[in-house]
Amino acid sequence: MAEQQHVSMTRTAYDTVAESYADLVRDELDGKHLEHGLLATFAQRVPVGEVLEVGCGTGRVTEHLHRLGLDVAGMDLSPNMIEVARREYPHLRFDVGSMEALDAGDGALAGIVAWYSIIHTPPERLPAVFAELNRALEADGLLLLAFQSGDERVRLEHVYGHSVSYDAYRLDPDDIEKMLVDAGFEIEVRVHRAPVGYEPTPQAYLMARTRTRR
Repeated sequence: MAEQQHVSMTRTAYDTVAESYADLVRDELDGKHLEHGLLATFAQRVPVGEVLEVGCGTGRVTEHLHRLGLDVAGMDLSPNMIEVARREYPHLRFDVGSMEALDAGDGALAGIVAWYSIIHTPPERLPAVFAELNRALEADGLLLLAFQSGDERVRLEHVYGHSVSYDAYRLDPDDIEKMLVDAGFEIEVRVHRAPVGYEPTPQAYLMARTRTRR
């Protein structure tokens, strides 16, 4: 089956910016107390087992989760991003892959974190993505999403000091919550905050648990 255009565009863009991205966002979580609290809450609530960060980029959030005591690995579309992640955090496992088709068995994962990684998927394709995440999670597995709040597509053409061409989607938290419920999740935490500093939009965070399998 031919690869979807949004997947190839996103991979090409992040391959291009990988080194610059690593330098610019390495300390991006510093001072973000709300985000630290959400990640810590996820670490406390997730069942014991393997956790996967999908769309891990250069691995900074994967490393943060590791420091919180989780058995965590990272996965990203971009081979160049994964190369940087392996170099920066050689004690962790990072693999190339897609959240649309996870290399994980049914119920194999205790938790999944998608930290601003659903924003490059067209909204009409997100129900299938959430169904795939649900498939890979064990009963009562935990999912944490972070994304930019809104309702528009933005074409990105110059980021992290490079010329690129790919899309980012600002997503309505109500729509995402409904998609998650339809995919078999129960919402546990919903946070919506105002933009801070350079952020152009509000930010949204959803934590959801898979419904018990019968």
